[in-house]
This record gives sequence, structure tokens and C-alpha cells, in this order.
Amino acid sequence: MQASKTRPINIAIMALGGQGGGVMADWTVRAAELAGFRAQYTSVQGVAQRTGATIYYIELFPEAEITARGKEPVLALMPVPGDVDVVVGSELMEAGRAVMRGFVTPERTTLIGSTHRVFAISEKIAMADGRADGGAVHEAAQARAKRWIGFDMEATAREGGSVISAVMFGALAGSGALPIPRDVFEAVIRESGKAVATNLATFALGFDRARGIGAVTAPPAPEAPQAAEPPAAVKPLLARIEAELPFIAREFATEGLRRTIDFQDLAYGALYLDRLQQAADWDAANGGSARRHELIRELARHLALWMTFDDTFRVADLKTRSSRFERFRAEVNAAPDQIVAVTEFMHPRLKEVADSLPAGLGRWAARQAWLGRWFAKGRKVQTSSLRGFLMLSLLAMGRRWRRSTLRYNHENAGIEAWLMQVRQLAGADYAAAVELVRCQKLIRGYGETNERGARNFARIMAAVEGASGAGLATRIKRLRDAALADEKGEKLAEVLAEAA
Repeated sequence: MQASKTRPINIAIMALGGQGGGVMADWTVRAAELAGFRAQYTSVQGVAQRTGATIYYIELFPEAEITARGKEPVLALMPVPGDVDVVVGSELMEAGRAVMRGFVTPERTTLIGSTHRVFAISEKIAMADGRADGGAVHEAAQARAKRWIGFDMEATAREGGSVISAVMFGALAGSGALPIPRDVFEAVIRESGKAVATNLATFALGFDRARGIGAVTAPPAPEAPQAAEPPAAVKPLLARIEAELPFIAREFATEGLRRTIDFQDLAYGALYLDRLQQAADWDAANGGSARRHELIRELARHLALWMTFDDTFRVADLKTRSSRFERFRAEVNAAPDQIVAVTEFMHPRLKEVADSLPAGLGRWAARQAWLGRWFAKGRKVQTSSLRGFLMLSLLAMGRRWRRSTLRYNHENAGIEAWLMQVRQLAGADYAAAVELVRCQKLIRGYGETNERGARNFARIMAAVEGASGAGLATRIKRLRDAALADEKGEKLAEVLAEAA
């Protein structure tokens, strides 16, 4: 008997958890069945990365061919490199992952992908800017795919009032890569009986944009809101910025003042300005005007960041703000009458607890190893419940005694030592002083992340102390870049050893 020349149509859908990849796969299978295809569908879940990435794989074969041949087709359970006709990626790096795995080939594959980003854990925890290069993915998609269809599906979903799976389904239909009419795709959505009107509207947007109709454009810029009149108590502090700081530093200083007041109180904002005013004197005395006041400008930014460090009170405050719950509701497209539950995973160690106590008591508690067993496990706190919300709200109120805590004493001493070293360095090497100010970016986050950064920062401070000579600014920058290169500090150790 002559072998059949008909081959399956192979579709791989690359989606993240919560994006409706399974729904889209179900819709695609049903559309294929209505159009006269036999469909086989499998899914392979990935590791917990950006809420879990999953490959949904579908193979289609014409029922008419099966009947004519009287034989069942042999269909695969997993995509094979070089043997995929259509790849749909729910996010830019998911499309890039398909390219890297060889699923996309210039002779065969239509690649459909959203151009928005959902950052991976590895990108978020990087010491510096760990974001992957999206431009490289675009270039690879253009080069490796037979046809590349890319647009912001997340924005399109918001425009249509539905979810990204409806956009992806519309883009698949609009691509023309499957021999299935549009009305069949739409019939599947109607058949589902769920959010039919909004899903059809969003499907239509995805269909049109896959065909280059009504391409996504940036929405018109909203009119700048009128600046709210600052409280009377804040006006004298804003006046100090105008009177005491060079123009080029005022924008950072104004934002820094807002952050420090929000973090603590007006007196703390005044302390921030006192430190900036002293630094403005160092800047002016060491030729800052000829250097566009780079020192005071950078210090206005980095001093505010350090002074608003993430302690337990700060974390609790941020997690219970109404704006955060509003953002969550918007992200999941919750209706006004829907309840959204928010569960936080928190793991305060003994160190964080000791840091939140009055300095003397905190030092004692930090030395009591037996207390550590009470904080060995993480906790789940549902901040959308009354109990969880009240618990964190009460903790956030601890900011009132923040200045007496062990953590505040430690951070304040570190800030003062840093400012003193910057001042001493500015007199001899203005550029090196600027680079030392920028080293503050190593100190961020809380818990182990903060400890690693602070440890690397301390090593740089020790290496700079008493140093002088040409090239010091370049050396400090190199040390900072090395510290940001890896969280373990191995690269920094290498650079430090070179000069030992």
C-alpha cells in the first residue's frame, strides 16, 4: 500500500501559569475537531519560573485521510526540533525559549508571540540590572522563523477587557497558519459559554493585529495631573531645596524628600536635607559647578535610597497599602463584586526580629541561638483577610519607634561612615567620590539579599579607605561592577586580589 503523504500539523503553545494556555489549547483542539481534524493534545509543565512555564503540544490530522486509509495516525506527544508548524508564545522570552530549543525553523514555522515581558526570577534577583535583552529575541525571531507575528498581547487583552489567551487564539486564527475558518474559532468561544462577548471582542483584536490591521499604538499621553498642593508643614522643606541645592540636583532631592517623609516623618525628611546641604558645600568647594554638580546630584538619589531601607516595618507598610490591592485587582481583571485573595509568603529570621527591637534588647536577642528555632520556617499570611491585614498593619505602626531599633542604629552608622569617606575623597578626587556614592546601589532589599550587598559594599569601602592616585575612580567603578556581577562576591574577590 502506498504511504500517505499527508503529515500532521504540529502546534506548540508556550505559556506561563495563569495566562490561560490550557484554555487556549482546549479551544484550539475543539476548533480543529469542528473543522474535521483528529487532534491529540498533551502538556508538559516546566519548573516554577515566572509562575511556571508549560508547553501545550497539539498535533492535527485530517479525519478524511484517516477514513480513506483505514489506519490510525501515529502522533507524537512532544514537540521535536525542526518539526513544528506553529509556535505561540504568551510572552517575549517564551517565544525566545522556543527559538533556543529549535522548535522554530525558517522553512516551516510561523512564530506568534507577545512582545511584553514577565520577568524571570533570575532577572529580578540579579544584583544589577538582570533583565534579558528583548531586542536579541526580536532579531532571532525574525531570522529563525518563516513568519514572525509579534505584538503586545497583554496590552491588547486589557483593551478588549479579557485575558491574553483570547488574544493568542485570535492571533492564531488571524495568522492563517491553520486551515480553519474564522467562524469556527468564534463558534468555539460561543460554545464555551464563558465571558463570550468580551472574549469575542478580544479575539477580534488579536485576529486583526495578527493580520496587521489596527496595530497596537501607544495610547495618547494623559494630561499631566495638577500637582497637589503640598501640606503646609512640607513647604519649608521644599523651600530649603530651592535655596540650598543646585538646580540639577533638585528633582532627585524633591523625590528623596517625599520618600524619607513617607518612610518616617517630617523630622526624618529634614535630616535628609541637612545631609544634602552639607554635601552641597563639599560639592561647591571641590569644583562641583565645573562638573555639573555630579556629586550632589548622585548623592541626592542614593542617600534617599539608603535612608529608606527595607526593615520589617517598611515591608509591612508596603504590603498593606490600598494601592497595592488595587493593582492586584487590575492585574487579574477582577470585577467590582469579585473577591481577590492575596497570600504573602514571609520568612522573618531571628536577625530581622532582633533588628526590629530596641538596640540593647536586639543585640541580646541576636546572640540567643535558641530563639532561632521559632523562626526556622516561613509563614503564609493572607493580607486580604482581616486577621492578616491587622497583623501587618500593627507591625507597620512600629515605625514610631524605628529610631530606637538595632537596625536603625546600624544603618545610620553606615550612612554616616559612608558620607564621611565621600567627603574625604571629594577633596582629593572628585570623580572617585562620585563613584563611591554610586556604590550605594549594592545595598538594597532585605534579608539575605541585603546582607550580601552590604558585605560587598563594606569590602569596597575598606579597599578605598586611604587609597589615592590616578585611576582610583576607575578602580572603584570596576569593584562595584564586579560586586554586581554575582551574588556570591566571587568576582569582587578576584578584582580585589589583583591589587593585593
